[in-house]
Amino acid sequence: MKISELVKRTGVSKETIHYYIREGVLRKPRKVGKNAADYNESYIEQIRTIKALRENYFLPLPVIKKLVKRQRKKTSMEQTSFQFLSEHFKPLDQLFSTKVTGRKNFLKETGLDSKWLSELEKWRVITSEEINGETVYARDDVIIGKLIVAMGNIGMIRVKGFDPERLKGFTDFFRDMAIKNINIFWNAEWGNISTEALSLKGIQATEILSLFFYHMYRKLVMEEFKNHLKADKVKGEDRINLENP
Repeated sequence: MKISELVKRTGVSKETIHYYIREGVLRKPRKVGKNAADYNESYIEQIRTIKALRENYFLPLPVIKKLVKRQRKKTSMEQTSFQFLSEHFKPLDQLFSTKVTGRKNFLKETGLDSKWLSELEKWRVITSEEINGETVYARDDVIIGKLIVAMGNIGMIRVKGFDPERLKGFTDFFRDMAIKNINIFWNAEWGNISTEALSLKGIQATEILSLFFYHMYRKLVMEEFKNHLKADKVKGEDRINLENP
């Protein structure tokens, strides 16, 4: 594709793309003429990743250059994971994202449509509270809403075999786990400790366990995904051997 098409599809200016190439963050494209170059599809993902690392992580270009070079040596699965996390996992959402007041503002902030939000609220995947007569959504609900939109963008919600109502099952599972863990935590023998100090420990424990659950689930799913890929590869080789005895 021409650079004009690349600009259109990435939202990054021609000057910025040329700058990335000069700095070695992007590889030089294939020349097709004296003043023309051809950019393949991989440039789109690379530019989106660079843009995400700058906007979501505020990383300087020299650091991004090192990260991009390291990714080139990794497997396609690891590269895809890195690209997706760079674009969708936004640490600043955790630091700066605040409560959203009003259903209309929530829809605008997350990108969900009204009908889909109604289903998620019915399943209690997303919840709100009434404060001074207004509907208020917590920070975590905003992030969850954005993540569900991301699921839709990759086709996960629409794919045959995946029932969106499974999100309700996941939520019920975690709600039950949260209730049990809070009861265990609150009734444990902490000794002579104030309610304020106990609350502080509870917040710390919540963040630590949340990160543990995230990384443990990610680790286990990646392991299973690799197992399925290996099994499919073996099946494919067996089929080739049967066809060519």
